Amino acid sequence: MKKLLALIALGVFAAIFYIVWVVLTLPDTRSLIRTNPKTTALMEQRAGEDKTGVQPLKVWTPYNSVSIYLRNAVLTSEDSAFFQHQGFDWTQIKESLRRDWKDKRFSRGASTITQQLAKNLYLSTSRNPLRKIQEFVIAQQLEQQLTKQRIFEIYLNVIEWGDGIYGANAASNRYFGKSPGDLLPEEAAVLAAMIPNPRRFTPARNHAYLEKRKNEILDHMVQWNYLSRSDYESAKARPVTYRQASSVR
Repeated sequence: MKKLLALIALGVFAAIFYIVWVVLTLPDTRSLIRTNPKTTALMEQRAGEDKTGVQPLKVWTPYNSVSIYLRNAVLTSEDSAFFQHQGFDWTQIKESLRRDWKDKRFSRGASTITQQLAKNLYLSTSRNPLRKIQEFVIAQQLEQQLTKQRIFEIYLNVIEWGDGIYGANAASNRYFGKSPGDLLPEEAAVLAAMIPNPRRFTPARNHAYLEKRKNEILDHMVQWNYLSRSDYESAKARPVTYRQASSVR
């Protein structure tokens, strides 16, 4: 019994120590109110994996200069309750836990846009549960200090969209040869479909999957009134045209 109590006490002490360490090492997210990040933890991680130098973000696209189709496609596919929750979607978290218990594995699901931003800016792609605690704390800090629009703007400008491709401007130009403000609904849906695994879900590597997921996102967009019926029908009828440099193999 004494050994069990000692182990419990040790566990409690370790948990308290870790939480205190997380709080004391929180990043300065307040600076993001007016300052755009030049690099992110994810960019630095990828540069280390690929043994290349970190290339800073060169072009920043303001929120209202990003196509409303892309903004709505991302909301539809990644976090439909973004403008309603406070950083965490408890409904999705409970569903993810239920799914994990059923499948006997720890999955990536239920991360909100704010959580994804916290991870990309300051953490890593590790699935370590302790890293998840850091993500939760930083996400709460972002929600308290930044507006929803600012969080979404930073997210759209820093997330990964393929090997060495970060942000909506780079992705729009790389795949479609246009600015993020000129994207058509079907192009926006393709970019949204890439987000969960952008180094795998690319037009050159998984074209069939992207087509299927694109259509699902467009279906949800029109169902949730993010897209008019006429725009939906036009988007479904038009084939997606990619830049020659990123053509499908």
